[in-house]
Amino acid sequence: MAQHAPPARGARLGRAVGATGSGSTVGTVSGVVLLLPGASRLSPGPVRPLARALARAGAADGLVTHTVLHGGLSRAEGAGWAADEVVRRYGDVPVCLAGYDAGGRAALAAAGHEAVNSVLVLAPCLAEPSAGGSPEPVKQLLGRRVLIVHGTNDARSDPELSFRLATRAKKANRETCRFEVHSDGHSLRDHQAEVVALSVDFVLGSMFSGRYSRPVTDALAAPPPLGLRMPLASGFGRSLRTAPGR
Repeated sequence: MAQHAPPARGARLGRAVGATGSGSTVGTVSGVVLLLPGASRLSPGPVRPLARALARAGAADGLVTHTVLHGGLSRAEGAGWAADEVVRRYGDVPVCLAGYDAGGRAALAAAGHEAVNSVLVLAPCLAEPSAGGSPEPVKQLLGRRVLIVHGTNDARSDPELSFRLATRAKKANRETCRFEVHSDGHSLRDHQAEVVALSVDFVLGSMFSGRYSRPVTDALAAPPPLGLRMPLASGFGRSLRTAPGR
């Protein structure tokens, strides 16, 4: 088991939420979601409601959620350290990296950590490759289940960049899908309930049951571009209790 002390530059995990309560009281943990927030504290996007929803939905499965506070490290370095820290604290449990905005890019970059089994990316801020430069890497996504969610009206981070990345990732890793939230912007505020429900469905399916709602199953199975431009239906999540396999 890896033994890593917290780095000098102040990276740490926020309090444990879910499974057995919160704070320092933690019992049996079967999986951990590491939440990687965006660059702006004033615009947290769907991270906070997602954390609350995961705490409710994943408690029976032993799911714990931590927010990653990267301190003086880069977000990707902080995510890698956090995955090491999960192994040190909880042992050999699956880890999902769930990032929004700049945290989404960090989740993708740190996905190669051996403890990571899934990656959830919401409105990622990706870089346009310079002339002759290399695009965002995707090799680290091999063997992981990957969901990217992006609003079509995102004026801060170009949704076409996440589509191109998803296209390259899908060629190397069939367990990749991407949903488009039509008419929504960078914060995914207009369809927040649907985005959170989709994210919870993906996380629990990837980490525990291996089962997903029909839209996620279809998106993972569909060839490009269909499974990478899957529309997120209004009202998604209301009928998950009666969906096949749920």
